[in-house]
Amino acid sequence: MTSTPKLKPGVVFGETYKQLVKACKDGGYALPAVNIVGTNSVNAVLEAAAKNKSDVIIQLSNGGAEFYAGHIGDSFQAKVLGAVAAALHVHLLAEHYGVCVVLHTDHANKKLVPWVEALIEEGRKHKAKYGVPLFTSHMIDLSEEDLDYNISESARILTMLNELDMSIEIELGCTGGEEDGVGSDEIDDARLYTQPSEVLEAYEALTPLGHFSVAASFGNVHGVYKPGNVDLRPDILKNSQLAIQEKHGLAANPIDLVFHGGSGSEEAKIKEAISYGVFKMNIDTDTQFAFAEAIGDYVEASPMAFRYQIDPESGEPYKKLYDPRKWLRAGEINLVKRLDEAFAVLGSTGKSLAIAHKESVAA
Repeated sequence: MTSTPKLKPGVVFGETYKQLVKACKDGGYALPAVNIVGTNSVNAVLEAAAKNKSDVIIQLSNGGAEFYAGHIGDSFQAKVLGAVAAALHVHLLAEHYGVCVVLHTDHANKKLVPWVEALIEEGRKHKAKYGVPLFTSHMIDLSEEDLDYNISESARILTMLNELDMSIEIELGCTGGEEDGVGSDEIDDARLYTQPSEVLEAYEALTPLGHFSVAASFGNVHGVYKPGNVDLRPDILKNSQLAIQEKHGLAANPIDLVFHGGSGSEEAKIKEAISYGVFKMNIDTDTQFAFAEAIGDYVEASPMAFRYQIDPESGEPYKKLYDPRKWLRAGEINLVKRLDEAFAVLGSTGKSLAIAHKESVAA
């Protein structure tokens, strides 16, 4: 029996990322993956991870990256610069929160491959200067394309990422719903369920090229939904693992799996998916709502402060109430509260691999 590794807090890459993924799978837990759009959401995720003594995954969609950059006029440039700016922000602060962070970009379909390629080039420049890439991994979602193209294009990009000690996440089968312009609500139900043979084919093609993870669809859908509207079938993940395990004579759960569309999912189904090798679960919709809910409550509690600088009757100034630091902080606090639940359900509370900050600085 091997002891659990201890890692320096901060963004993980290459071998340290693989050690973190292995620890999750060996320990029977997963990490929440939270899409961020600005410094408030980044800081809240890091705060929640530190509070729960859990490692965490921070990720950007193309739209989140563009929003992070502000409004500079050039959409593609904003997507690249926003992602770079967010990555630099996480690099600067993650170590000081004392946890390990996986830094990732989310769904990039065929039309967004140039965005990923631009970020790979930025990662190459960063690694040449600082010894590490900008991101831990990038996602290529070619699930809307035919399987051969999906795998061959993913292999091409993985080869580039592997040179930088980075990983790739691919999607097989389609996650229902739409996420920042990627995907659609008009998907044949059959495509919501990945075939184990597809996962086996991807495993055999990509394993020699570098580290990868697979978002294998088992009925999951982006967003939340009424109970009974979505039929999650984690047995698809089990059968995918068995197909690889039996053909190649490997130990249990040989492939690293991720769970998209985790918001609103039944706890029992989440835990079952983790038992089949899921180490990451996306919960973007729930965290977005948590942030917005708290700000809405704050405004409802002090509505006059959001209409007048000074009370029209009493003359009382409202500056202390409409100060953005007050209502943005309310959103952060509620996002942290929602992540408290996520860490507990996923089983990662108290399981950070990060060594104590003082120890890491002295090392």
